[in-house]
Formats: sequence, structure tokens, C-alpha cells
Amino acid sequence: MSLHFTPKKGLLSLLTILATALAMPAAAQPSSTWPTKPIKIIVGYSAGGATDVLARLVSVSMSNTLGQSIVVENRPGANSNVGAEIVARSPADGYTLYAFSIANTINATLYPKLGYDPIKDFEPIGMIAKIPNILVVNPNLPVKTVADYVRYAKDSKDGVTFASSGSGSSIHLSGEMFKMQAKIQMLHIPYKGSAPAVTDLLGGQVESMFDNAPSALPHIKAGKLRPIAVTSAQRSPFLPDVPTIAESGYPGFDVQSWFALVAPAGTPKTIIMHLNSALNKALNSPEVRQRMQELAATPEPGSPEKMAAFENAEVKRWREVVKESGAKAE
Repeated sequence: MSLHFTPKKGLLSLLTILATALAMPAAAQPSSTWPTKPIKIIVGYSAGGATDVLARLVSVSMSNTLGQSIVVENRPGANSNVGAEIVARSPADGYTLYAFSIANTINATLYPKLGYDPIKDFEPIGMIAKIPNILVVNPNLPVKTVADYVRYAKDSKDGVTFASSGSGSSIHLSGEMFKMQAKIQMLHIPYKGSAPAVTDLLGGQVESMFDNAPSALPHIKAGKLRPIAVTSAQRSPFLPDVPTIAESGYPGFDVQSWFALVAPAGTPKTIIMHLNSALNKALNSPEVRQRMQELAATPEPGSPEKMAAFENAEVKRWREVVKESGAKAE
């Protein structure tokens, strides 16, 4: 049987093809063309901190995968809120991203008013890494275990003092969470940054601190600070003989500084998945893993959905701790 083409049938076929193409969802179209220009990652802190270092680390590998340069821009202020608000108001086209962190989920409760919503105004791309805190004390303190620490706090008239990098920081709230669980008296001494806090801890002006691992480890290795416990659920490979707080009598205790990547709300799903794939590839590369090991960080590849569930849980968890502790934004 032969088929005969007629002008009328050909026109109908062409119209059908055009109608089908126009009906395709707009979000599906960028997959073959995006990205066509450089991408920017905004960090809400000054250069040199953990958030900045990790963002720059993954940006190099992601740039190679995506075929476009990725520029990291530091926009510090208000405990990262300035940078977050800039990205929340940026076009949802995948060209402006934000280095999201634990601070943003704490800020949701810590600040009575924010210029952005940490959940509603962003599309999760994926987690980057987690870094544990370490409960450290001045070596002159007669404390070697968590049980000793609790006993010392109970025996002291005013409890035990603990320093932090600032009110509402993860370092501060690690201590507040332990205070709530151990039901002991602990006096918080806030500083403007981790460096001056550690300086006074070394000098004996303050007794303890739940410091970030990269900051504490050099002083531990030098014998200038004594590690009591790590705040993560598992022991740190850098301090295998130091127990976790969870295994020291407080099951379920797990506090880590964490870092992630997000885009403005409404960014097409196809773009999010391109970015997620590039991020996970970076986190699985030997070069990135080696550098993270040097930073005492654990890479956390995963899906946008996994990150969304995690950040929602973090907002809820820190809401309770902030309210219970009475922490205020500085």
C-alpha cells in the first residue's frame, strides 16, 4: 500500500508538531542551553572562614563540570543575613547562588525580623559538608571527661564558663544545648569572633569552649587545649580517642556546623539538578575530599530533597534551643 502526501495533511502535521513544542514546560528548556554565562556564589561572611573556603573549594570543580566560570563573592553582615537577602531577591535563573549554612536556620528564630525566609525563599541544591565542634578546656581545669565537666559545673558556685564566637553562633548554641540536656549551670561569655575567644581560653580567662574543629585542632595538637568530647554523632577521625558527647551519657546529641548550596526560589528544576550533579561530582572527587580532610570536614553529597528535609528539621531544632536559652542577635 502506498501513502500519498497532500498539502492539507502536511499542514496539519506541521501544526501538530508546533503545538506540541509550544506545550512543553518552560522549565525543561534550559537543560540543553544552561549555563551560558558565569555563575556567582554569594558568601555571607568575610573571606577566609569555613563557609568561604568550602564554597571556593567546590566552585572550581563545579566550574569545570558546567563549562562556565564560577565567581565567589563575599557579602558579609548581620551573621550572613545580608548575603542571604541579596540572593533571595535575585532572579531565579541559576546564575546567583548562596552558600547556605547552619547560621541561616538559627537566624530564623534568633532575629525577630528577617528580610528573607530561610525556607520559602530558596531552592535547595545540596549539602556541601559538615564540621563537628569539640568541647575543649584549658589544661589547668581539673576536667578530663564529660562526667568531670558536669561535676565541675555542679560544684562551682556560678557553674562553668564557656566562650563562643558570638551570641547565636553554632559554637554558642552547642553549649546551650548541652546545658539543657545536662541540666547544669553554664555561664556564656560571647566574643566578637572565634579568635579572641580562643585567645582568652588559652589564657585561662574563660574555662571551656565548644569550638569548631579546624580552630581547635592545632591547639589540641600543641597541648595547649584539652579535648573532652566531640559534638558529632560519630567520633572524629582526627581525634579517634576522644569520645562523643552522645556516648558520654547524652544519647542523640549531634551538633555540627554544616554548609550547603541554594538558589533563589522558583529556579527551574532542571537547573537545580544540573547544579546538584556538578556539586556531587565535586564532593566525590579525590582532590576535594583530600582538602576537606585537611579542614576536618566531612563531604555530604546528596539530593535537593534530602537537604530540604534536613534544613526544615534544623530550623525546628534551633527554634527550641534559641527560645530556651534566651539567645539574642548581637
